[in-house]
Amino acid sequence: MGETGLRQPAAPRVGFVSLGCAKALTDSELILTQLSAQGYQTSKSFQNADLVIVNTCGFIDEAIKESLDTIGEALAENGRVIVTGCLGAKAAADGSNLVLQMHPRVLAVTGPQATQEVLDAVHKALPKPHQPFVDLVPNSFGVAGVKLTPRHYAYIKISEGCNHRCTFCIIPSMRGDLVSRPLGELLREAQALLEGGVKELLVISQDTSAYGVDVAYRTGFWQGRPLKTRLLELAQALGELAAPYGAWVRLHYVYPYPSVDELLPLMASGQVLPYLDVPFQHSHPDVLRRMKRPAGGEKNLARLQRWRETCPEIVVRSTFIAGFPGETETEFEHLLDFVRQAGIDRAGCFAYSPVAGAAANDIAGMLPAELREERRARFMAVAEEVSMAKLKRRIGATMQVLIDSAPGLGKKGGVGRSYADAPEIDGLVRLLPPEKISKTLKVGEFTRAKVVATQGHDLVALPF
Repeated sequence: MGETGLRQPAAPRVGFVSLGCAKALTDSELILTQLSAQGYQTSKSFQNADLVIVNTCGFIDEAIKESLDTIGEALAENGRVIVTGCLGAKAAADGSNLVLQMHPRVLAVTGPQATQEVLDAVHKALPKPHQPFVDLVPNSFGVAGVKLTPRHYAYIKISEGCNHRCTFCIIPSMRGDLVSRPLGELLREAQALLEGGVKELLVISQDTSAYGVDVAYRTGFWQGRPLKTRLLELAQALGELAAPYGAWVRLHYVYPYPSVDELLPLMASGQVLPYLDVPFQHSHPDVLRRMKRPAGGEKNLARLQRWRETCPEIVVRSTFIAGFPGETETEFEHLLDFVRQAGIDRAGCFAYSPVAGAAANDIAGMLPAELREERRARFMAVAEEVSMAKLKRRIGATMQVLIDSAPGLGKKGGVGRSYADAPEIDGLVRLLPPEKISKTLKVGEFTRAKVVATQGHDLVALPF
């Protein structure tokens, strides 16, 4: 361009922080997809951005503190901040908006699933430059949009909201009742991701098992083929789509309903990974009743046994709550026995958090914080003992590993995950340097590896 030429104005830059669960991450991806399609660029730092969006979590006290601290940091370093997500819908003790009460300088506040409201707030504070085609957006997967995960795996959120009213949870008050996405739309998104190089599709929602309940499992269509809007048919179709690419399909947040039994043959045949993320939360029937959980604990051991009979390779991960209001020592011991008998492969545990607005706060028998934390620690000790014993049984086995990190083509080894390991929440497979000089490791590709040892929650394996 000559000296007399017109300079193209720099594209406005938006900083973005996404906190909380994978479901919030998919909300963030949708917002970023729309902003990118409108010509905005993203900034990796607060200082270099024209404004910052913070997607918050408001589920437990620790998450609320992290969100408020992040908003404060963004205000201090940038000054122009838009807040969205679950915390944005939360009220303070006096009924006013909690975020605005704590940080009155923010430009705008919205709740979750508020893509258009966020875009409107951005347009007001930072007018949009132009509107190219979505397919030309950097880091986009066409109709699947921008992804914030590494390029070889992606989350697909199949529904929003939840119909349950668990007494410890305030998610329905923030995200509403169950709303299932159209089956054809989900499969188009999955196809775009697979064509773009994704090797692992992670299916998420608040209650994955309930997919389609809100629309009475109505018939949808995919490539002219009628399919019920139901988890079984969705999983089958995703497995069929993924097969030509050698890609994985992993199911998260699956409530242990009897209908889940129908998924096990898909896992046994390899169409879907033999992995289930099942949020049991507790085992004692009385605690589950106080929690208003939709599945009774007395049936879960038998259900797990049936799953393992159908698919011996299945790995079960779960989350639990220790120190729920009214929990007796006997009820807690029942939980520890359940984890041992059930052989839960991967378990996480939260000490009960009396989040404002949760119905459980009104249940008699709130336990002291110290006791709640002590029970969480005792639970994790038992859970880790069970998990590590199961890991040791894998020594000598050969496993397929999806490579997440491999500096220098893996000449000095790398890091990956087996079918038993979801990203961020489970263990890793630490890959040793290959014995063959010709063997290389590449991020986003699979390798076969022989397990030679365990290391804490991880496996150590030799790729070949």
